[in-house]
Amino acid sequence: MDYIKLACLKCGQGNRVPNDKMYQGPKCASCGAGLMPSKVSELSPKIFEKAKNLDDALLVVDFWAPWCGPCKTMAPEFEKAASKLSGKARLAKLNAEQYQTVATKLGIRGIPTLVGYRDGKEVFRKSGAMPAQQIETLVKTHAK
Repeated sequence: MDYIKLACLKCGQGNRVPNDKMYQGPKCASCGAGLMPSKVSELSPKIFEKAKNLDDALLVVDFWAPWCGPCKTMAPEFEKAASKLSGKARLAKLNAEQYQTVATKLGIRGIPTLVGYRDGKEVFRKSGAMPAQQIETLVKTHAK
């Protein structure tokens, strides 16, 4: 049986999910949180690092800040895309103002910036606010 490795976006626990269970609402073995949520998850640097390095599925992170107008405009669009992409990718956000060291280390120069990760590697990066349809197309292009 083939498995997909996913870090829980709530507690950080590593999980192995059978491929055929990806669309059936898999839950974390440790805390019971959904592993393929249909909503955007807010990440801490610790959980971001764990998910970025462990996940076999596409993890799409929106680097944003509360004062950023385009970030506020894109937030509901990112949520819409998350609900449509459940099971294909996980969408999350990381506050680049609150966690400046993470954003600086990753070379995030403008916000909002979407970065896709899989197997510990960056697979795409796109800056600027986007509508849900454009986010979905971008993610589907890079999802396995």
